[in-house]
Amino acid sequence: MVDLLKSFFGKKEEEGAVATETAERPLSDAEPIHVTDASFDELVLGADLPVMVDFWAPWCGPCRMVAPIVEQLAQAYDGQAVIAKVNTDENPRTPSRYGIMGIPTLILFKGGEEVDRVVGFAPRKALEERLKAAMNGGQ
Repeated sequence: MVDLLKSFFGKKEEEGAVATETAERPLSDAEPIHVTDASFDELVLGADLPVMVDFWAPWCGPCRMVAPIVEQLAQAYDGQAVIAKVNTDENPRTPSRYGIMGIPTLILFKGGEEVDRVVGFAPRKALEERLKAAMNGGQ
């Protein structure tokens, strides 16, 4: 079976050879972390790195528009910032705590404190500029 799969997906390796991946991979396979009311303080406020939190809901059209951008930022800034998502339908306490009245709302935290906020859809360039500003000392 292994040889059959190798015939479809790559050349047969010599015995004892170390397998190497030939397909191109993204720079990072990082994804946004999913945060709950219970884990927010630990994962966001307690983070050593700056954190961008996307407050969203599955039924929200603009949230679905910003979701791929949030995923791209998680890959691009893996190890430099934490990108997180909070489903506001499943976790209502945290959005209430931060006075979120509309979604998507993206809040940037550094050292456990809010340093910036974006309400509504924003293009990647705008979100990336805000993230970089937070990484370089906040506002």
